[in-house]
Amino acid sequence: MSTLTTPARKGSILKADSAMKERIYLSPPHMSEEGYEQSYVEEAFATNWIAPIGPHVNTLEAEFARFNGSAYAAALSSGTAALHLALRLIGIRPGDEVFCSTLTFCASANPIVYEGGIPVFIDSSAHTWNMDPGLLAEELARCTRAGKLPKAVMVVDLYGQSADWDSIRQTCAEYEIPVIEDAAEALGSTYHGKHTGNFGEAGIFSFNGNKIITGSGGGMIVSDHPKLVEHARHLSTQARLPLPHYEHVEIGYNYRMSNVVAAIIRGQLRVLPRRLARKRQIHELYVELLVNVPGINFMPEAVYGQSNHWLTCITVDPQLFGASAEDIRLSLEQHNIESRPLWKPMHTQPVFKGTRCVGGSVSERLFSQGLCLPSGTALTNDQVGQIVSVVQSLHS
Repeated sequence: MSTLTTPARKGSILKADSAMKERIYLSPPHMSEEGYEQSYVEEAFATNWIAPIGPHVNTLEAEFARFNGSAYAAALSSGTAALHLALRLIGIRPGDEVFCSTLTFCASANPIVYEGGIPVFIDSSAHTWNMDPGLLAEELARCTRAGKLPKAVMVVDLYGQSADWDSIRQTCAEYEIPVIEDAAEALGSTYHGKHTGNFGEAGIFSFNGNKIITGSGGGMIVSDHPKLVEHARHLSTQARLPLPHYEHVEIGYNYRMSNVVAAIIRGQLRVLPRRLARKRQIHELYVELLVNVPGINFMPEAVYGQSNHWLTCITVDPQLFGASAEDIRLSLEQHNIESRPLWKPMHTQPVFKGTRCVGGSVSERLFSQGLCLPSGTALTNDQVGQIVSVVQSLHS
């Protein structure tokens, strides 16, 4: 008889299968309880509007712009595609420097390289974890004296926290440098009451599977400039001219969102206010349960805005807590709970070895001490309690 069918082995397999079913993920998709997404997708199938575009795409653009207070919006295949087109449309050319937040995911920096640009990374402020406006101002002043300003500045709204936009925009306007806002993680967040994505020449969002709402993928570019958004739409459909044959006068991309993906996101957008409220509830529960634990600190929320708390993030002082962030991550994994370190700074990534960085110590410290806790909107209060119990069990 195969050992796989012995009672002990079979019981172990069943137990493992059960554990896998109960895994707590970091930020999984959460479809609406009302089934809005399925209804819209069924409509797409029933009308045979599958791809590449269709009525859901056009409607989503209008609905998204209305929700976000954006003048114009174009639906694309991903947030990365939106960043790439934004850089291309403001005229990045080979050899141009583009300043970029260093504490971010690689998708913020990679499109700079797509266009032959050279990323220059700016460190974080300890008060917001976003790009440090003071360091930005100092480096732009230095670049002016050296006679070589960057072509653009890419600013990330990290983990849902809005950057300090008044300071950044004022500095960049002084040097007439365009700003691109990477708000991929910050849908629904605000800065002085205004939604993120609206503070640069262009703003971008992501609907990747781990974001606050998702279409399994997808992205959006928004702007106050109608020609920029219209050109983004044109480039995203291979830059085909409106002729009966295929005619192209510039290089385009296959970046347009499909009608099916747009259908899913339309359903998700209908419940976004609920998702935002739940993200905040989860964050506040974590704070309530861990605020008095020595050595545990939360990502600070700036007074100038409201974060969507896409992920609840902590830093761990191992001297005060008695264990490291990595110890916590490994212990959570043993309990089938997913957590992750903060973004590894771009200036420390092997692919960007040798790239200039202004500062760096703040983001390096955050990476070494930081941890993202499970923050999916379907997470229950009891599950938050389980996670906190694991964290607390390591305190000594």
